[in-house]
Amino acid sequence: MIEVLDSAGRPTQGWIRPEMTHSASDDGLRLRPLAVGDPGLLTPAGQVVHAGRRLGDLVPRRPEGITGHQWSAATREEFDLVVGAADTGVPVVAVRIGPAAPAGSAGQRAERMRDAVCAAVGLPVLRIESPTLRPEPHGRRILAYVIDARDYAGPADGEPADRDDAPVGFRDIVGRLPDGRTGPVNDLGALARATAVEAYVARQLADPIVRGLHVRWADGAAEGWSWVEVRPGRCLVERVIVREQRFRCGVDAPRLAEDLAAVAIGERLRDLAAGEPALVARDELRRDIRALRARREELVGGFAFDHLCVD
Repeated sequence: MIEVLDSAGRPTQGWIRPEMTHSASDDGLRLRPLAVGDPGLLTPAGQVVHAGRRLGDLVPRRPEGITGHQWSAATREEFDLVVGAADTGVPVVAVRIGPAAPAGSAGQRAERMRDAVCAAVGLPVLRIESPTLRPEPHGRRILAYVIDARDYAGPADGEPADRDDAPVGFRDIVGRLPDGRTGPVNDLGALARATAVEAYVARQLADPIVRGLHVRWADGAAEGWSWVEVRPGRCLVERVIVREQRFRCGVDAPRLAEDLAAVAIGERLRDLAAGEPALVARDELRRDIRALRARREELVGGFAFDHLCVD
């Protein structure tokens, strides 16, 4: 179990699990420990997730190669969740969840400066860009999933591995789903898919199937799309980008991005009673998919969803 603490070190509501290991290094020389000796901060498993930490709380001094302006702007940037190592309190990974800053905005410039400082000190960062997902209520569930996946994958860095005792990838483990069917139990979008079926039975959707795609860009970013047809020819669409910076999620990041997009679809489907959400014409969605396919040379592993481009 992992306790989640707010910026004052007080436990918040809820727990997540399980353990995350952290190899000893010189990180302690570059990163500020997260109050490992304070009463009540350490759980029986030894890992603590702190909520709401500024970069300035994690990095004690300006790294070499970072300008004073970059340092001043970056240290004000806040992470939604930070995991501290059990033995030292040194940050293991910092997490941001929410919308991407608009291109050319002051927010985007500040994020770039934050990324430069994190790279200079070797701080692992997991960034999830989504217009719908937020630290609350999604952050703890996502981080718990990632920690589980890393633990299952085996190596300390969370890289998937071929193991005799783990022949099936974490995402592909089969079991009983929330709706009673058999399927991948570690599909984060399973609840959203069940919600879509319920909404279809209630005549709120034109089609019960949550569809999707995923790609990885040459710069390392993983992108996932999910959509469901709410009205004939009109779809509810969500897109998520996952950026693993000096960190591995323990599962294939593009598939994780698609699953997270499905989670976002589920969130919006629960709000159908409050009014119809913004929808995208099916023809427009198909044009967007074709435009993505046209950029296949920028993708790692190409584009595997040509069947979605057919009329």
